[in-house]
Amino acid sequence: MNRILLFGTFILLFSCKESLIPKENLHYLNGYWEISEVTFPDGSKKDYKISSTIDFIHLDGDSGFRKKMQPKFNGTYSTSNNVESFTMIKTNDVFTLTYKNSLDQWDEKLIQLDSTSFAVRNEEGILYSYKRFQPIQIPK
Repeated sequence: MNRILLFGTFILLFSCKESLIPKENLHYLNGYWEISEVTFPDGSKKDYKISSTIDFIHLDGDSGFRKKMQPKFNGTYSTSNNVESFTMIKTNDVFTLTYKNSLDQWDEKLIQLDSTSFAVRNEEGILYSYKRFQPIQIPK
């Protein structure tokens, strides 16, 4: 029984460690993303099968922006003029997206990032998972 508890403790400790993302992989953030899943601090999840909006992210050096877009069937996008600017800050080998506007400031820790997906955790412990947006192709 003690071995099982010890093994479980080790797994818990290692799974809580934020993953290390190399700086040279940050360029993967650029592009169109759709939310795929939200994981709440209590472990419950909400899956997103389809979303009417996607996020366009552009990172240039240590600063960037995120903009909500609405894809159309003809391959174009509609959007508002609302843009959330952020600064990428590295602290203790973890990259954090720090957003600041005239009304609020918040942080999202970059937990996972590759060419097809990424995940961020906000200050409340909510994990947002995204997948690369693939436009719907309608045959002509």
